[in-house]
Amino acid sequence: MPKVKTNSSAKKRFKVTGTGEITYQRSFKRHILTKKSTKRKRALAVDGVVHPANKYFVMRLLRLK
Repeated sequence: MPKVKTNSSAKKRFKVTGTGEITYQRSFKRHILTKKSTKRKRALAVDGVVHPANKYFVMRLLRLK
């Protein structure tokens, strides 16, 4: 029986914290930053936490469940 592979794109996009939450980098922070306000850019710098409704799906992609 072959081994089950972890989804390669998911392991690059998500990180599991010590408390078991799954975090991700927010979008819209790569380029065209001059027109975005400092407040908006600062808010985008904070890591997002996966919503409980999607947590099981992401955990399956990462082969944690």
